[in-house]
Amino acid sequence: MANKLLIATALATTLGMTAFAAAGATPLNDPSLATPRFGAWGIDLKGMDTAVKPGDNFFDYVNGTADRTMVIPADKTSNGVNEVLEDLSEARSRAIVEDLASKASLSGDDKKIADLYNSMMDEKTVEARDATPLAPALADIRAIATKSQMAAYMGKTSGTFGGAIFGAGISADAKNPKINVLSLGQAGLGLPDRDYYLDAAYADKLKAYEAYVARLLGMTGYPDATRHAHAIVAFETAIARVSWTRAEDRDPIKTYNPMTLAAVAKLAPGFDWNAYFKTAGVSGARKAVVGEKSAFPKIAKVFADTPLDTLKAWEAFHVVDQAAPYLSKRFVDARWQFRSHELGGAEEQRPRWKRAVGLVEDSLGEALGRDYVVLYFPPESKAKMQEIVGYFHEALKHRIENVSWMSAATKQKALEKLSKMNAKIGYPDRWRDYSKLEIAAGDLYGNVDRASRFEWNRSLAKLDKPVDPLEWDMTPQTVNAYYDPTKNEIVLPAAELQAPFFDPNADDAVNYGGIGASTIGHEITHGFDDEGRHYDGDGKLSEWWTDEDSKRFEAEANKYAQQFDAFEPLPGLHIKGDQTLGENIADLGGILIALDAYHLSQHGKTPAVIDGFDGDQRLLISYAQSWQGKIRDDTLKMLLVADVHSPYAFRVIGPMRNVDAWYTEFKVQPGDKYYLKPEDRVRIW
Repeated sequence: MANKLLIATALATTLGMTAFAAAGATPLNDPSLATPRFGAWGIDLKGMDTAVKPGDNFFDYVNGTADRTMVIPADKTSNGVNEVLEDLSEARSRAIVEDLASKASLSGDDKKIADLYNSMMDEKTVEARDATPLAPALADIRAIATKSQMAAYMGKTSGTFGGAIFGAGISADAKNPKINVLSLGQAGLGLPDRDYYLDAAYADKLKAYEAYVARLLGMTGYPDATRHAHAIVAFETAIARVSWTRAEDRDPIKTYNPMTLAAVAKLAPGFDWNAYFKTAGVSGARKAVVGEKSAFPKIAKVFADTPLDTLKAWEAFHVVDQAAPYLSKRFVDARWQFRSHELGGAEEQRPRWKRAVGLVEDSLGEALGRDYVVLYFPPESKAKMQEIVGYFHEALKHRIENVSWMSAATKQKALEKLSKMNAKIGYPDRWRDYSKLEIAAGDLYGNVDRASRFEWNRSLAKLDKPVDPLEWDMTPQTVNAYYDPTKNEIVLPAAELQAPFFDPNADDAVNYGGIGASTIGHEITHGFDDEGRHYDGDGKLSEWWTDEDSKRFEAEANKYAQQFDAFEPLPGLHIKGDQTLGENIADLGGILIALDAYHLSQHGKTPAVIDGFDGDQRLLISYAQSWQGKIRDDTLKMLLVADVHSPYAFRVIGPMRNVDAWYTEFKVQPGDKYYLKPEDRVRIW
């Protein structure tokens, strides 16, 4: 246990955040820990800047001092509460992995973890092999003689290195959520979003991308790399021009287009779908659900109109780009220089051990998670979380019953959906079976390739089969959470359930504002946001709202989107309100439900005032503290077009100005920067 403590303490201290360092030094299940890990009751009061008026900037009021003194580590593109918890989880995982990697006699998953980690850490062997592991794939690409063969190669990349202009996946059928189905979506872009190709604000990044493409091709000896790079960027730009936006992709109705495989081929001629389906392993699928239906024929035409030599060079580039982290240093550095430094603003490469732990996490995540939860997730934490979730369900039930704009018929359906909503807490009830995954000592590239094929084959085994209700899409050591609309469930991994989000010894208001508002309430609200509301209690995509209720909901949602459209995190770059709408609704709902749940949990008692803050004030401060953090401008620039979440500060400012209790508790008045008249505040949940 000592090694785990030393790693966690050193890591947090390096980040220069003393409050978080103290919190991270001790494992969650240490019985000696009987006091809150932040201050006297769970909030880092030293991080606040009370000189800022809450109504002018509530994010700065709560986090201003912390943010001014916070340093983004050279190998990172952001820093804050979330990142520190990720580092803590990573350090704990490292201790588990390195303990296994140091042992000579292992078997089963333990041996696979050790061999995979050691293969990544064996820099000498990786350097000696240089680009040699790429040779078979590049030879196969050079041998492609027809566009049908090109389509076939693209299908094969579902389970290995490489790219395709359409992406295949296996997921629950939205209109028959008990069965898995083949899903197909647009793909083909090497940059984070279509805007990078089409918006002049990203012209410098597009130019740098073309140089990167030429550099990687040249490093493998690909002929005429500069000319091919220009053609590749032109090809991807043509795809970007006809692709749907991220906001359009958020519409579950428009993206549900079921059809036979023959109908897919008829929809998008010019691409050999039969060849693609065969090598992807899905040719026997009963049907496919097509996402961006109107884009499919246009993308297929781009493919048909593009010279084969360009397509081959494009495929070669994507193979090398994806494989680069597992090749020699010159490839690792080239990829980092563009993807982490140029696009994200990072100043240094991540240490190799971090990349190695990340690889284990990606490939054997649940095998690692079994050890993680034993060490760091005590049963008491799970029991406390179940109690809190129960209050949140009760609070939302009361809100639905009393919301003024919804009809009785829709309320009944909403209450039925809430009653069926499940919560998975901490870790899976059944762990994933990795017995068929082959990991070989000293074969990094081969290990990553086989892990990719294993994961794809695991997905293929689910095609047209019943959905597994016990399966998780995140590992226990992941600092995150999610709502699955087709299962109607929220999933809360163990690593998310730690201070400052959740602290068993903190004031109740802190937990209801942290893990409560920012995670539990947030995820529950996703079941009733602009996307989740289209799924019923059984996870089926269906219209269970009356037309009038839908119109009233959409009117409030559009008003909320317009509020976020006005926010300008960087000069000339605004938040996209329609793209971030679901997350913004979930943030607002999370805060409102948290306040109600907190009141329910007090059973009529008035919470004491602590350090001058009453219970509701502490809850709202805790919510704002959960988004404490700063981000590099290049990363922020990327996220504004590629992410469905708003930047940290606006996840506080945006929803808070629509919460009546915020005005009352912090005496926000007309004239304050973010004041909204009562009639202008959004009323959804």
